[in-house]
Amino acid sequence: MRKPSSRRRFLQASGAAGLAVPSATAASRTSPNPYARLGVKTVINGVGTVTVLGGCIMPPEVVQAMSDASRHFIHLPDLQRKAGAHLASLIGVPAAMITDGAASAITVATTASMTFPNAKAVQQLPDTTGLKNEVILQKSHRSGYEAQMLLTGAKLIWVESKEQLESAISPRTAMMFFLNKADPDGQIKRGDWIKTAKQHNIVSFNDAAADVPPVSRLKEYVQEGFDLVTFSGGKGLLGPQGSGLLLGRGDLMEVGQAAISPNGGIGRGMKVGKEEIMGLIAAVERYLDFDHAAERRLLDRRADTILGALRGVKGILAKIDVPEIANRVPHIMLDWKDPAQSPTPKQIHQALLDSDPPIHVSLTPTGLRISVWMLRDEEPQIVARRLGQLLSA
Repeated sequence: MRKPSSRRRFLQASGAAGLAVPSATAASRTSPNPYARLGVKTVINGVGTVTVLGGCIMPPEVVQAMSDASRHFIHLPDLQRKAGAHLASLIGVPAAMITDGAASAITVATTASMTFPNAKAVQQLPDTTGLKNEVILQKSHRSGYEAQMLLTGAKLIWVESKEQLESAISPRTAMMFFLNKADPDGQIKRGDWIKTAKQHNIVSFNDAAADVPPVSRLKEYVQEGFDLVTFSGGKGLLGPQGSGLLLGRGDLMEVGQAAISPNGGIGRGMKVGKEEIMGLIAAVERYLDFDHAAERRLLDRRADTILGALRGVKGILAKIDVPEIANRVPHIMLDWKDPAQSPTPKQIHQALLDSDPPIHVSLTPTGLRISVWMLRDEEPQIVARRLGQLLSA
């Protein structure tokens, strides 16, 4: 990598190099592409299981389960309850229900906490007259999903220290919200959060949407003492994008069932179809029986492929990072030793987006982050080659 000399020269070089990148990546891209007729490009996903890129690619058994489910009529509430009981038994938790994504589970958990034990009170929300209506959160746990609580009529109470938490608790407190990936950032750690909630008989909720793998996490947080825990169905589980898991106490789940479609009221728009329910069941069954060690070896090989293309490139530090909590899979971290060095991370990021096919990666404060989790077929080689072209331009 060179010091800034000619930004125009770099952009011209990167544009020309993009022509050398294949527009198709193996058999998965040679099959009919339903997006092409709409003029929508398929992309290489080096970000991870993010909603904005479609979450994940569902395994064949999940797609088959959804297709089979589409051929029959059922009574949806009956399916919801029996699917929840089946998943709870598989995972090893007291109760489970399928929601319309993890964000939907936040609303369901908040609703259940505010109205418990009176399921009929769900229908009066967002009018919280006569109900507990306060949710306590740590400032460091701001997630961007606060609206999912606010739409119930809840009032958010922000705290930082244990002393502030104790002062914030009142007869109006319905729930204590915990963002699992933010555990290292907050003053109040997971164990103390659970302990305080139990001491005051307050529902504790853990948003662990992206926190599988490892598979043990599915029941670990409930066993630690959280009353309710959510995981996304369309992330590490590789289930339908419009599905989520809510796990925990059965009595709260009973109330939660009244807060979701096909019931009216606050959750009517959070519709989970029979196809998503059966698809998520298939995804969980597959996930519990999957060879995760073999998958990790595959991911490590993908990471090594990309790192190999960066050997000898001056000016950046390239390493593998495996987050301890959310998205616990290999990521390539590219850190610029000199922030003024050119091409900059933003230039590389844009050049990757301008490739054919477009390559999506994450910008960080000091460089780029590339997840190998959702790369397919020869895409690791394509990403490696493209990065090599850009960084040696």
